[in-house]
Amino acid sequence: MITPFPEPVYVTKPFLPPIEQYLDGLREIWANAWLTNGGPILRRYTEAMVAYLGTENLCMFANGTLALQLGLHGMQLHGEVITTPFTFVATAHALWWNQLKPVFVDIEPQYYTLDPAAVEAAITPETSAILAVHVFGNLCQLEALADIARRHHLRLIYDAAHAFGVTIDGQSIATFGDLTMFSFHATKVYHSIEGGLACFTDPRLKATLNQLKNFGIVSESEIAGPGTNAKMNEFMALMGLQVLPYMEELIAARARLTHAYRERLSTLPGLLLPPPAPGNVTSCYAYLPIEVDETQASISRDTLYERLKTYNVFARRYFYPLLTDCPCYEQDCRSGELPVARRTARQILTLPLYHDLTLDSVHRICDIIAHLLGEPAA
Repeated sequence: MITPFPEPVYVTKPFLPPIEQYLDGLREIWANAWLTNGGPILRRYTEAMVAYLGTENLCMFANGTLALQLGLHGMQLHGEVITTPFTFVATAHALWWNQLKPVFVDIEPQYYTLDPAAVEAAITPETSAILAVHVFGNLCQLEALADIARRHHLRLIYDAAHAFGVTIDGQSIATFGDLTMFSFHATKVYHSIEGGLACFTDPRLKATLNQLKNFGIVSESEIAGPGTNAKMNEFMALMGLQVLPYMEELIAARARLTHAYRERLSTLPGLLLPPPAPGNVTSCYAYLPIEVDETQASISRDTLYERLKTYNVFARRYFYPLLTDCPCYEQDCRSGELPVARRTARQILTLPLYHDLTLDSVHRICDIIAHLLGEPAA
């Protein structure tokens, strides 16, 4: 008999280090009486990130949205930026705050990232950059996008909010493109409560970003220009510093759960899963997306989404709706035909996946899905 979970099972859950470990760090903060403005813990955290990502060209921020927003501003872009409609709203919002016009183009169907052919077809004399998203931690077509950017003299920016910890051929994805943003929000595989980071190829951008995130301040008596307050504080830095050593363990746990989901769900009619990452890519297993094809399944995505709730399983229609269907972007934003993005947004559902979700819970969720689709449980 298929029964509901006794407690809600959500899409994600933040990992927290042992509380005594964090309390030790808090005692250091109390002893220092230094809460923000580049304190000693943030400095150690920054050094740890330099070592982890393999580049000194980085800057820490209060969140990923501000990292992207100020990164775009620091690069002095103008006109139109080609991007994806299948992403979290913060991607497009960062463009809006910089008075940049998003041009939405279609995605490819396997990993839901920008379709390079659609990108190239949308380039005009007004285009200044490409803003691509590593959706669900799946890598964009790096070589194709880099080739397009190079041939058309465009800046290439990556929103890697989902992709911290991903490598290709042993190299961190932080070093691809002109700028890469990571989000360390509590919903991510890796977090610093809230936080963000920008990596960039031009080392001169570091001074610019450090000024922009601190009100434009150069020194006690010099203001370079208008900035804002986007600094990371000591409490967030402490959390990020303490979570970082657990990354390998967290990714391994999520890998085991992902493999179990794949084994159970791949044979159910009407369910589609993106293929595993290519062999030269180390995934962070950020999300477990499925598509519900109602022409093949017995129920629609929305019906499955609602019925899962009756079993205390809270999946998420992520990303839905498309950004082009949001009132703030459906007008005055150029976009082409978006058949793949529209189908994906209509069919996508992300399932619970986090470090201490048990294999037994994964199998129960799969039993519930099979039951709701009218298939016998395994």
